[in-house]
Amino acid sequence: SLCTVILGEVANFAAYAFAPAILVTPLGALSIIFSAVLAHFILKEKLHIFGVLGCVLCVVGSTTIVLHAPQERNIVSVREVWHLATEPGFLVYAALAVIAVSALIFYAVPRYGQTHLIVYVGICSLMGSLTVMSVKAVSIALKLSFSGMNQFVYFQTWIFTIIVITCCLLQINYLNKALDTFNTAVISPVYYVMFTSFTILASMIMFKDWDSQNASQIATELCGFITILSGTFLLHRTKDMGNTTSKPDEEAPVFGNTNNRTPETAT
Repeated sequence: SLCTVILGEVANFAAYAFAPAILVTPLGALSIIFSAVLAHFILKEKLHIFGVLGCVLCVVGSTTIVLHAPQERNIVSVREVWHLATEPGFLVYAALAVIAVSALIFYAVPRYGQTHLIVYVGICSLMGSLTVMSVKAVSIALKLSFSGMNQFVYFQTWIFTIIVITCCLLQINYLNKALDTFNTAVISPVYYVMFTSFTILASMIMFKDWDSQNASQIATELCGFITILSGTFLLHRTKDMGNTTSKPDEEAPVFGNTNNRTPETAT
């Protein structure tokens, strides 16, 4: 229901206040598992053996990331987040993302939007990475404000809030266009991969999540992420395999006869 969706988004929003984005964002794959399991028991959509394997891969990858995730940076003011966001490295990333999105919207969408799904998905993914960074800033501001340190007296909090609203509206618009144009089973895994990848990259640049980790921990997290991606693709690729049954008595669609006439009436 709508209330469940809203509750889930609120919980996801709150998670960014207490955990690094490099941990929270990949765990979004768990929603795919719950959807598949609930569909199996409630909607009677049989989960194929490959779907079960995809769920297992997502769980294994998520567990790996959780066990080796970096420690959350101790932030005491939204102005500290603003300082991180205005460092040269992240400014360059944000500028490149905005330029790429502008080029996709004004050049690629009119020409290739209806034929190349990467156009719409690229816009949503790039904007999504900026959205997550701003959402994290706003969630931290709310957490600190609830603890007695009002962060809404700073203009930086309102700038992050405006960025969140703007980017979310842009994402919703182009994600809806993508879903209207292309198959959802294709859009979902591609969007998840691109969105998560860009978000992790943005988080690495802005919050420097991996500065306190060694090469072994980083490699383990990457392996966990790749495992989640494999499980996600497998789930979406095989989600209808358990529901396909051979029905030879059913009328097969006729592609060569657009008038649906029988041979006897064709004379």
